[in-house]
Amino acid sequence: MLILLPPSEGKTAPRSGRPVNLDSLTRPALTPGRERVMDALVDLCSGGDRERARGVLGLGPLQDEELDRNAALRTAPAGPAAKVYTGVLYDALDLHTLTGAARARVRRSALVFSGLWGAIRVDDRIPAYRCAIGVN
Repeated sequence: MLILLPPSEGKTAPRSGRPVNLDSLTRPALTPGRERVMDALVDLCSGGDRERARGVLGLGPLQDEELDRNAALRTAPAGPAAKVYTGVLYDALDLHTLTGAARARVRRSALVFSGLWGAIRVDDRIPAYRCAIGVN
């Protein structure tokens, strides 16, 4: 069985850890696309036109910390997707309380579909970011 999960709007940024290694993420065939999307997102958010960046990402003027977070994607600490994604669905999954066999089953069977990373597993290490699937 394959379990398809959406990413959460809210994310918890890892406090420490190595930056994301795109080659280590699930579905390595997606790496070139991930690089292009990440480069475009970093460029958008680190450029001088914050109003344009907010418009593209659907953010308000009080959400500039999301732009800063995206601008630092290449160097930001990465952590397991299951800990980065937060909210009702991920709270209900409660992965850290599962037994070894159940946790392994979720790691094998669950895929998260992200606007930035494409399909990843819950234990793939990613930084917190803001990029909805529908962003052009």
